[in-house]
Amino acid sequence: MTHELSDELPLTNEETGDIPDTLPLLPLRDIVVFPFLIVPLFVQREKSQRAIENALPNRRLIVLATQRDPEHEDPTGDDLHRVGTIAAVMRLLKTGDGRVRILVQGLARATLLRVTDEAGYMQAQVQTIPEASVEMTLEVEALVRAVKGLLERIVTLGKQISAEVLAIAASLDDPGRLADLCASNLDAKLSDAQAILEEADPIARLRRVHDLMAREVGILTVQQEISSQAKGEIDRSQREFYLRQQLKAIQQELGEVSDAGDEVAAYQEKIAEARLPEPAREEATRQLKRLERLHPDAAEAGLLRTYLDTLLALPWNTFSEDHIDLQHVKAVLDADHYGLEKVKERILEALAVRRLKPDTKGLLLCLVGPPGVGKTSLGRSVAKAIGRKFVHISLGGVHDEAEIRGHRRTYVGAMPGRIILGLQQAGTKNPLMLLDEVDKLGNDFRGDPASALLEVLDPEQNHAFRDNYLGVPFDLSKVMFLLTANVTDTIQPALRDRLEIVRLPGYTQEEKLVIARRHLVPKQLAESGLTGKHLAITESALRMTIARYTREAGVRQLEREIGKLCRKVARRVAEGDSGKVTITAANLADYLGVPKFKADAILSQDRIGVAAGLAWTSVGGDVMHVEALLLRGKGGLLLTGKLGEVMKESAHAALSYAKSRARELGIEPDVFTQHDLHIHVPEGAIPKDGPSAGITMATAMVSALSRRPVRRTVAMTGEITLRGDVLPVGGIREKILAARRAGIKTVILPAQNQPDVRDIPAELVKGLKFIYVQEVSEVFAAALGKAAKTLPAKGVNK
Repeated sequence: MTHELSDELPLTNEETGDIPDTLPLLPLRDIVVFPFLIVPLFVQREKSQRAIENALPNRRLIVLATQRDPEHEDPTGDDLHRVGTIAAVMRLLKTGDGRVRILVQGLARATLLRVTDEAGYMQAQVQTIPEASVEMTLEVEALVRAVKGLLERIVTLGKQISAEVLAIAASLDDPGRLADLCASNLDAKLSDAQAILEEADPIARLRRVHDLMAREVGILTVQQEISSQAKGEIDRSQREFYLRQQLKAIQQELGEVSDAGDEVAAYQEKIAEARLPEPAREEATRQLKRLERLHPDAAEAGLLRTYLDTLLALPWNTFSEDHIDLQHVKAVLDADHYGLEKVKERILEALAVRRLKPDTKGLLLCLVGPPGVGKTSLGRSVAKAIGRKFVHISLGGVHDEAEIRGHRRTYVGAMPGRIILGLQQAGTKNPLMLLDEVDKLGNDFRGDPASALLEVLDPEQNHAFRDNYLGVPFDLSKVMFLLTANVTDTIQPALRDRLEIVRLPGYTQEEKLVIARRHLVPKQLAESGLTGKHLAITESALRMTIARYTREAGVRQLEREIGKLCRKVARRVAEGDSGKVTITAANLADYLGVPKFKADAILSQDRIGVAAGLAWTSVGGDVMHVEALLLRGKGGLLLTGKLGEVMKESAHAALSYAKSRARELGIEPDVFTQHDLHIHVPEGAIPKDGPSAGITMATAMVSALSRRPVRRTVAMTGEITLRGDVLPVGGIREKILAARRAGIKTVILPAQNQPDVRDIPAELVKGLKFIYVQEVSEVFAAALGKAAKTLPAKGVNK
């Protein structure tokens, strides 16, 4: 702040005389007053006004001390800095709002020895700090000149300092007074100003002021550069605008381009041709008026053009004509996909209803099955068969709700959601839209995409779907939605409730063989540049590839293995070997290497404590052996094999059942108190969980406890309760395929799963014996042999 200098002469020594030891004290909020300077002050607090009134008859002397906290309304001695300034009140004026305006002149620095507040105003016992004399050496004179130069530099950089102050500074040679004068006009922080006031040595004080002034010069220099740069940008923009106007005028004279207003006219024509619904037309018109008012090169103008282009590019009234010929659709599905009869039947039923009632809302089909069974390609085949555009939207890993609803236009880089972009890509209002991997949607702080899908898929809502970017409703009721998932457990419950689940089972070995011969081998031959003249793969080779090199429900890995065979032959052909290669089971390992999987097989003999269970995995069914072993102990239960919580609970339930039925099961009562039971499921690195291993664990336990071997040709699946009831499970088709592959002869299933077996083709269950059980005692009767005569030493199974 630049202080105005008074036109009155400073007080003389005769007027001030010796300064008394105790003086009235005036606390200052946001200013530090230096000696030899005249400063105006406004006083509002009553205590401070009384201090001034008591200073007037006492030779007008008062102590000025700055508060440590400017917000403190009633400061005490501890709230004030210990070094202040003794000043004289030169002029006093009372204003109409109750404040007092005074003009004070600093006289000397002083230390506050003691502060009191007994007379209704603050008083301080002070000790004057004398100003030290300075010898004007070359270093001191250089420092004085440097400070004066910095002061002039600050003024040239735009700092408002009066000419009177500059004149006084130019005439000063005293380092102490020059430092005080410069410090009072720097607008320094209170802490920096107070530090300068407390510095008694004039040279050190001037050095501190020099450092502050140098920093101020740096700040002002950068500020001026920024201002100059901004002004340069503005000048360049104005120059570019002027040149563009000239260019447009020249181009108009030459007839090369139309007037700038033609852009608006072109948009108006597009809006009229698009036949937009009323809300969309109003929004487009409103945004076009905003564009018309903007400068063509403004950033917002580009955003508005993008919005209008997106809005007008949507298929508001463009439809593709459906050709629902059920015989043709069935022929296309059969040609593209072998098997999957029930899935094809459900799709044909849905299309039949749509043909009879085109405006039906219908059901939302969700194809659920393992990877590689043809879920996505089914959607593509349906779209091809009925003549609709196909839009594939992958939802795997999507966490942001804006991916579905779009981003609001206030954000940089805003764009519509995937649904609207898919419609724009299709170019029609009624495509077949496949929402792939809906079970892999995420959920975090950015929202819940699965919940956003409810508005997209619900027939009661999607006729007025509102994308955040568009800001207007769009009718999605004409879109045919088809969803895919690997499992249903991770689909949001509210979304799953709106879907009709259609399960795609895994392929059998015979189905894989047909698919390989009809589709995979011709496809890989074509992609490798080969023909039947170069390569022939025998049926035995395909069977071995399916059984020993792949272990999946679908055919994706099988296609990779066939592609590997084709690539190896393609290399030989490219190197000049034109002879035909025939791959058989005998030479298959020469091309694919050592088999990756061993053929599932039953045990060589009946074993005590080893039961075969049937498990479902994401790649199909599997035979899982559960082992039980008795050890010397105190009745503990040890579970290994990386089992999940559900399987652990099944093991505890089975053990509790065995204890409660020990006499009926032929188990010695002392076994539970003198032995520990160890349950292990091999392949311990693979996590295992699910409600299907209950009766398998119970069978292995009872076998170990009663010394009765488990029949090696029997496999089972089902859950157990404490009462011994057998509960139904899922994945029956895949489990039966696994049992057939392993050579199992007898399969034990829950009685409630009997209808599932009826749905399986007869050729898949041929040669298998099914035993349907309701209680676990029936499982033991079918799976366990006669008890061993003696207990082996140390409780080790043999």
